[in-house]
Amino acid sequence: MVVNYKEAGVDVQVGESLVQWLASSKDGKKHHQNKIVSGIGGFASLFRADFRDMEKPCLVTCTDGVGTKVKLGSQFQRYEALGQDLVAMCVNDLICCGASPLLFLDYYATGKLELTAAKQFLLGVQKACDASLCALVGGETAEMPGVYAHQDFDCAGFAVGVVDEVKALGPHRVREGDHLVGISSNGFHSNGYSLLRKVFASDMNQWIDYLLRPTHLYVALMKSLLEQNVEIHAAAHITGEGIENVPRVIPETLSWEGRSWKWPEPFYEVQKRTGLTDAEMLRTLNCGIGFVFILPAREIENLKSLAENQGFTTYDLGRMVTRKKSEEDIIGL
Repeated sequence: MVVNYKEAGVDVQVGESLVQWLASSKDGKKHHQNKIVSGIGGFASLFRADFRDMEKPCLVTCTDGVGTKVKLGSQFQRYEALGQDLVAMCVNDLICCGASPLLFLDYYATGKLELTAAKQFLLGVQKACDASLCALVGGETAEMPGVYAHQDFDCAGFAVGVVDEVKALGPHRVREGDHLVGISSNGFHSNGYSLLRKVFASDMNQWIDYLLRPTHLYVALMKSLLEQNVEIHAAAHITGEGIENVPRVIPETLSWEGRSWKWPEPFYEVQKRTGLTDAEMLRTLNCGIGFVFILPAREIENLKSLAENQGFTTYDLGRMVTRKKSEEDIIGL
């Protein structure tokens, strides 16, 4: 018996047609075009590294996925928002050091490549790259029958940015008395879905629109803050482990004297159904905050004004205090 690759479950022509569609698309080609030597369609992409306006240019790299939220996307055949999720999970990490996104690559793996689903997903990737001021320069689409069930898929993203080392944000800039300002999330973003799929299993149809809201992109906000010379000392992307992401940018000599905030109602619904304590919720989900800035008190109003002009809600989350012996990173939440 002779079996060819297509009969084994892999249609190479479908994959090639997807690459051709992506390469010919005008979306995702608006940024850094003068530096792209070669992009989608080859074995690798070439990018001209020209950062003469920086004193000590450093490349910044991030990689991430969307997690089990992809199960809901495939179940309800809604893929475009997941493309934004993938980009956001990478570029929101990247900007925490003050970097500007340059390039993005994606990896999309599925049991059987369906062009409609893949195009929806990649359209979401393209739009999110455009909103994040970076170029989609390549990626990989893998058809893997026997590894993934027919409609199942997974995805991963990889982002590259650049920052001047002398201007990089981080714990080395944080000082006693600095304040923390939270920026609103767009729902659950892309974390906690192994729990959320169980919590809402019995009435999923009522919650699916909220559950599939895409992760907010915070690149434009960071860019406007830096362009307006708002003094930012550090930033944290609130993803897995929730508020515990903030201590990653707190120096060992300081603690965060936190202040509570009102969560969006769906988070209280999760708490009611699960019985999780406030502390457990804060360490599992974002509870309404997708990003946190640490900055001097004199800059708070500037930050709030720029954030609210872009449609975000801001939250006063407390301040940095001197750390006492045996004190935790977070006190007061």
